Amino acid sequence: MRPIQAELLSGSELYREVVLEKLLHARESVWIATANVKAMYVESKGRFVPLVEVLDGLSARGLSLRLLHAELPSRPFRAAFDERARLVAGGLELKVCPRVHFKAVVVDGAWAYLGSANLTGAGLGAKGDAVRNFELGFVTEDFDVIDRVTALYEAVWSGAECRGCKLRAVCPDPIIPAPKGLGEMRSSRGGVRLGKTRRLKRHTSESRRR
Repeated sequence: MRPIQAELLSGSELYREVVLEKLLHARESVWIATANVKAMYVESKGRFVPLVEVLDGLSARGLSLRLLHAELPSRPFRAAFDERARLVAGGLELKVCPRVHFKAVVVDGAWAYLGSANLTGAGLGAKGDAVRNFELGFVTEDFDVIDRVTALYEAVWSGAECRGCKLRAVCPDPIIPAPKGLGEMRSSRGGVRLGKTRRLKRHTSESRRR
């Protein structure tokens, strides 16, 4: 066992450190892993704004943005995402894996959050203390921890874990192609899917609205 330097945070401390101090001031990249994605609000430049507005601003500055999630994002998040042409065009890359349950935020490849909070208002968002979830997590700049988090993230993101996965039949959008016949079974179920580039698929009416 090797000692590491880390800080344990809870509740609104997580929001302030992870979102306000680190995510908003990222310079190169932000990689997020979460089980749940909702249209959370955060403080930025003296007002409360949707997270997608912040991400759109980071994308405009040329940052690499990744979002790895287990479930289809909430309808409000998808609607807000769809209004941001830069994010839709790939400024925010999204991939879905139903087995993702770890929650992590890696900023600039040099700082990481690991904990219980999802990318939701009651998790990492600007909720009041009396209504937010009870969450715990730690933040660190330890290189070994960051390397291990990044390795898992890349393994899932690249599809390296897909080939032997036993949940492919229920996966909404496998990162690598399915064996012959499995894709046809999945597509016959219908429902909302992510596109080949992992960007949120929009219906015709939504496309016209842009």
